[in-house]
Amino acid sequence: MTDESVTPTISRRLLSLIYEVLLLIAVVLLAGGFATALAEITGHTNARLLTRILALTTCAAYFIWQWHGSGQTLPMKTWRMRVQTADGKQVPVPRALLRAILATAGYLLLGLSVIWAFIDRDRQFLHDRLAGTRLVRTA
Repeated sequence: MTDESVTPTISRRLLSLIYEVLLLIAVVLLAGGFATALAEITGHTNARLLTRILALTTCAAYFIWQWHGSGQTLPMKTWRMRVQTADGKQVPVPRALLRAILATAGYLLLGLSVIWAFIDRDRQFLHDRLAGTRLVRTA
């Protein structure tokens, strides 16, 4: 069995998730600053809505781009793991979008996606199981 067929431990994936959250905080703060400046320049009266839309779009684009391209975000590279399709191929954009939506829902629903990993036969998160993707360890 090669390293690339082995599922990373749940603790490794959770540590990577904490790192992801720290990076996303920075992305959201930058998007918020940009949206606020844009609202000021254009005279838009609802900067809060603009900030939410821009932050959501930026976060989604970041994950989809990374998962489709190299299969790894910066935290995933640090913790030596990669996302791929269940059959070991590069994640297509529609599937990366589905994974992002399902992951967000799974985390917001009291961590259901993470809890699922404790009962899943392959220790995969629920969003990976539903999206037809999987996390594997890299060398």
